[in-house]
Amino acid sequence: MSHPSHKKELSSVRRIEGQLRGIAKMIEEEKYCVDILNQIKAVRKSIASVEGKILKTHLEECVKDSLKGEKEFESKVEEIIKVLKR
Repeated sequence: MSHPSHKKELSSVRRIEGQLRGIAKMIEEEKYCVDILNQIKAVRKSIASVEGKILKTHLEECVKDSLKGEKEFESKVEEIIKVLKR
């Protein structure tokens, strides 16, 4: 089974990386706590968005392919449940 490409998410991941560097700089410069918290919240929202897009692709492509065999499908369902519980 081939895995889907998530390269389209790289721009978002790189933006998140920049946001995290910005947060580190804010901490180094001892910026106002609430401003730092707002930036952290923005990063969390961005990460959740990327996570949702990758999960959607996984369900549409990987899990859909596993519907061909019942054992594979059950394995994929368990895999997703484990990820979501973390």
